[in-house]
Amino acid sequence: MAIHWFLLVAIIVIIIQALLFRYFGRQGLKYDRYFSKRACFQGEETEMVERIANRSLMPVPWLRLEALMHFSLKFHSQAGLDISGGSMFQNHKSFFSLMPFTQITRKHRIMCSKRGCYRLNSASLTFGDLMGLYRQSLRLTLDVELLVYPRIAELSELALPSHSWQGDMTVRRWIVDDPFMISGVREYRYGDPLNGINWKATARSGVLQVHQRDYTADHRLMIVLNVEDHEKMWNQVNDPELFEHGISCAAAYAQAAVGQGMEAGFASNAHLIDEPKQRVLVEPRSGPDQMTYLLETMARLVVARSMPFDELLEQFAEPGHGGSRLDLLIISAYVSDKMQAVIDRLIDNGNGVDVYLLRNEQHTADSVEQAGAGA
Repeated sequence: MAIHWFLLVAIIVIIIQALLFRYFGRQGLKYDRYFSKRACFQGEETEMVERIANRSLMPVPWLRLEALMHFSLKFHSQAGLDISGGSMFQNHKSFFSLMPFTQITRKHRIMCSKRGCYRLNSASLTFGDLMGLYRQSLRLTLDVELLVYPRIAELSELALPSHSWQGDMTVRRWIVDDPFMISGVREYRYGDPLNGINWKATARSGVLQVHQRDYTADHRLMIVLNVEDHEKMWNQVNDPELFEHGISCAAAYAQAAVGQGMEAGFASNAHLIDEPKQRVLVEPRSGPDQMTYLLETMARLVVARSMPFDELLEQFAEPGHGGSRLDLLIISAYVSDKMQAVIDRLIDNGNGVDVYLLRNEQHTADSVEQAGAGA
C-alpha cells in the first residue's frame, strides 16, 4: 500500500511542477548576445559572448539555444556547444541549466575566415520542465552585427602605379601656389607680399626680385573597383575570389594614400548589403576616420553587380564631378573598348588614370607553367 501512495504523490508532484513551469518558467528568462568587438580584419579572432539569466524562483532544468551562423565564422570546439549545418550556414546550439536567480556567461572564440557583414537577427530558445512533460519555444529578435574588414594586401605584392598620387609633384594646373615650393626668382609685381622678396637676387640685379613659387597638387585619389570578372558578364560573378583579391588591393592602396595624408575615396559597381542596385561611392577625404569608413564600406560589399562598369566610369567623366583634380586608380580584371574610351576622356579632362589589372592565382600558375614549358 505504501508504494501506491508513493507513486501517487510522485505523480502529483510531477504534474504540479509541470504546471508551475508552464505558467512561471519563462517569466524570468533574459538573454543577450554580442561580439567582443564591432569589427576585425579577415583572419583575426574575436569572441561571441552569450549571457543568459533566470530572474525568477523557478529553476530551469534544461534550455537549448539555437541560431544560424554563417560558415565563415569558425567556432572553436568547447563543452556545451554543438555545431552542425550545410555549405552556407551552420546551426549553432548552446545548452544551459539555470538555478533560480542565476546568470551564465559563455564566451565562444571565433575565427573570421572571410570578409563580410555578419548579422545575428534571430535565435530560438527551447526549454522545459525536469521530467519533459512540458516544453516551450520562443523566437528571439536580436540586433547583432560583426564587420570583417578585408585582408590588406602587401604593397610588395602589388605593382604600384607610377602616377603622381604617390607623392607631391609640381604641376601647373592649380591656381594656389605652394609657399614651400620655390623654383626661381622674378621681378616684383604689385600685390606680391614683402616676405617673398629675395634680397640676394635684388642686390645682384639692382631690381626688386621675389621668389618664384611653384604649384603643387592636392591630390584626391579615387579607387574604382570593378566587380565584373569578364567583359560579357551579366549578373552572375563567376570568380568571387578574384573580386576579393581586388578588395584587398583597394584597401592596400587606400591605406597607402591616407597614410601619406592624401584624400582617398572609393567607388564600385558592386552594391552594399543594405542598398541593392545602387553603386558604391565614398567621396575622397583624409584622416584615420576616412580609412575606417572605407574599410567598413568594403566589408559591407556584396559580390554582385549594380550597374555596368563603363557606366560608372562615365559618371566621373561628367562635368562637375571633381573637374580635373581627380586621380583615378581603376582595379579591374579587364579593360574593354568602352572603358578605354571613357579613360581617354578622363585623361583629356586633366585627370590622372592608372589601371591595375587583376589576375587570379590559377591564371598566374598556368602562365608560369606555359612559360616553363616553352622555355
